[in-house]
Formats: sequence, structure tokens, C-alpha cells
Amino acid sequence: MTTQRTHDTPSAILVLGATGKTGRRLVARLREAGTAPVRAASRSGEVTFDWTKPDTWEPALTGAGAVYLVAPEDPSPIGEFVRQATASGVRRFVALSGHGIEKAGDDFGQGMAAGEQAVRESGVEWTVLRPNNFFQNFDEDLWLAPLRAGRLALPIGETPEPFIDADDVAAVAAKALTEDGHAGHTYELTGPRALTFAEATQTIAEAAGRPIRYEEITPAAYRAELLAEGWPAPAADALNAMFALHRAGHTAKVTDDTHRVLGHAPADLEPWARRVAARGTWAG
Repeated sequence: MTTQRTHDTPSAILVLGATGKTGRRLVARLREAGTAPVRAASRSGEVTFDWTKPDTWEPALTGAGAVYLVAPEDPSPIGEFVRQATASGVRRFVALSGHGIEKAGDDFGQGMAAGEQAVRESGVEWTVLRPNNFFQNFDEDLWLAPLRAGRLALPIGETPEPFIDADDVAAVAAKALTEDGHAGHTYELTGPRALTFAEATQTIAEAAGRPIRYEEITPAAYRAELLAEGWPAPAADALNAMFALHRAGHTAKVTDDTHRVLGHAPADLEPWARRVAARGTWAG
């Protein structure tokens, strides 16, 4: 039996991936705004949620009227989760995807593509967010260790990337979850300008006050380095597929979607890098 919600008891917002880059920032924003209760869900978070354990889905969905959907790499459970969510009373989805995902091959982004399809077919309100690579890939995980070691080597060439701050992505997600006017929109979220990875590395090196070099390598060499560092082969293949998408130019265009939704320009990499460097993040 579905419990009718009153205007005095706003439905909750379920945030999946609540310990991730955008998820934890989104939870903080929503709670600061106080518009609705927030259920922060992940495998190890406040609310237990595991894509591989469907018995965790219903408890996480209890009382939720909106969902921030961060899809798993495996697309197989996504459709069933979305069907269960709508049956439980969810009336709005905001799905995190990726810029250029419609051009991706089989080795990258299948979960995100399935998430897009599932929310579009859900029969309720949906918004899709397609951001570029986050600034935070440079200071939280993916490229942090190479930068600290003084060498970032990637197979990307001169194709530029309009990197975006995960804080801006979270801000867009918060608006789409709590405001009207975003239903049916697919937002291509970019930063204010496109930089090559060599230029981004130089920006970070100058902020850190130490030499950090960018090195262009082949996809085969990149895969070999990832495997040598202990990355599993599927993850190495997925990263190589991501860079193939970038090299083809499918993620290079700067858009004004972030600016239009937020009402101000998105964050720029250079001042962000100075703030992060001041914490000693990239010290050798």
C-alpha cells in the first residue's frame, strides 16, 4: 500500500553514490538548503544501497520522491531499479551520465547509457546530466598519484577538454532535484574553457610550484602502465575507451548549460588548482 504524502511532510531525496565526488557534495548542498529530507545511500553510507543486492533497494527508496541516480558499470540492474523506484512513489530522477556518452563504444559508459534510457522510459520526470572530466580527478584519485610523482602520461594528444568542478555538477543536480523547469532536459555540463591535458598539467604544476610534466603515450603503452600499477584489465580497457572518446573530439565542445542552470559562470581550473595546491595536495 502506498502512503499518501502531505504538503507538510515533503518526500525525501534519495542520493545514490552518496560518498562519491558529486554525491557527497550534493548531499551537503541539499541538507544545507533544508528543502527536503535527504537519504544518503551507498554500500557503506548512512543508508545501505548496493546495486548487486536488490534487497537493499526497497529500504533505501522508502519515503523517496526523487532520486539522484549514479549508475553502476554493469547496466543489467538499472531498469529494474527504476521500475521499482517509480512503483514506490519516485516521481523525479536526475541521472548522472557523461559528456559524449552517446558516442561511446562497448568498453565505456554502458551503465551510464542504460541509466539515461531507464529514466527516459520511466514515465515520470527526468533530467540527465552529462559532465566532462572533473577537476577532482586531479586531486582525489585518478590522476593524483601520477601528478605527485611528477609525470602524467596519457593517450589524448592535443584534443582539449573543458574540465568541470564537481561542485558545479552537484549544484546543477540540486536544482534539477528541487526546482521545476528541468524535466526532459539533457544538460551537457562543461567548465568555462577547454584545455589540453598538457595545459591542465602545466596549470597544476605552476600552482604547486614544482615540476610536473605531461607525457603523450600510445593507448597500448597506457594500458600496459595501468596493468603494471595493478589496475584490472576491464578498468584499463574502460579508461582507454574513455580516452578514445576524447581523442575523437566528442567531449571537446564548451557548452553554456552549466552557466544557464546556475545563473553564473562555472568554476575555472586555475583558481581551483591554486586553492588545492595550498593544501599541499601535489607536493612531491
